Amino acid sequence: MPLRLILYICSMEITDDTVDKIAGLARLRFEANEKIQIKKDMQSMIGFIEKMNELDTSQIEPLLHMSTNTNSTREDFIQNSISNEEAMKNATKNKAPHFIVPTVIKKQS
Repeated sequence: MPLRLILYICSMEITDDTVDKIAGLARLRFEANEKIQIKKDMQSMIGFIEKMNELDTSQIEPLLHMSTNTNSTREDFIQNSISNEEAMKNATKNKAPHFIVPTVIKKQS
């Protein structure tokens, strides 16, 4: 028996509170003038989804994948590569045979 997914999306108005809640969840901050455009964009997205809900998809089987290809992989093969010395020539900091890069994750105390 095929699985039927039924979505119920109701019309909703995007408010400043909605934008603030979503921004908080995403750890974002917006200025007041930015919220105006974001509210318009979000309302437009909801309108698009509501428009799509008008389509009759009762005779359409759900897709698990966007194409008929399964496990499509390329063959792995060895190519020419540069030596470690050549790679280190362009490094601003290195401790051969490794590159030195800035810390991006700091340990919390």
